[in-house]
Amino acid sequence: MNEHKFKVLLAEDDDMLGGLIKNHLTMAGYEVEQCTDGRTAIERFDKTKFDICILDVMLPVKDGLTVAKKIRQMSDIIPIIFLTARLMEEDKIMGFKTGADDYITKPFSMKELLLRMDVFLRRTKKLYSDQGIKYNIGSMKFSYTDLKLETPNNQYNLTQKEADLLKFLCQHANRVLKRDEVLLNVWGKDDYFLGRSMDVFMTKLRKFFKDDPEVNLETIHGVGFRFNANILA
Repeated sequence: MNEHKFKVLLAEDDDMLGGLIKNHLTMAGYEVEQCTDGRTAIERFDKTKFDICILDVMLPVKDGLTVAKKIRQMSDIIPIIFLTARLMEEDKIMGFKTGADDYITKPFSMKELLLRMDVFLRRTKKLYSDQGIKYNIGSMKFSYTDLKLETPNNQYNLTQKEADLLKFLCQHANRVLKRDEVLLNVWGKDDYFLGRSMDVFMTKLRKFFKDDPEVNLETIHGVGFRFNANILA
């Protein structure tokens, strides 16, 4: 698959399903560490460098949401995919708020899982190659590489997803962006639950922009957004 063998943290308490996923990923060229409870998953992540995490939401000892929160405290970059048997909208929204990048509802096909993993791993690889990307946004300075936004009054440490979204807005400033266009380019797919998550991130960015009245992230109802700003790369 790749010269670099991607390392996967798989946390799934169903031994049969976990073994099946591990076997398929191994055959696809991944190196997989499997664990069956949340505490062990956190311990493994703390000691090993992984490229992607696949977490069941309903893990014993510590659930998948708790594991994801802990992982996000240690890394803003590593992709997290949730496996969930529950269809509640609140569960999915909570998952995205804890830092998940995507979710798959059981039962699912291994082909679907492999395709989604590939999307996030390619994005992560591109992230590491995007060295030194910086923008002047009006009176603010944005370093994509360092995940920092400096305004006249504050300095903000951004999460990876906030930085991904802000970079996309900078690349397409002063024009109308459709909602599905933002979702496909920043999140990898157009999905209702991802759309709710995107709205949360847009609100967060607007709070940062209040330090410069010349910068405005406009919502165009029924269409999408327009990032009104003077951008210098």
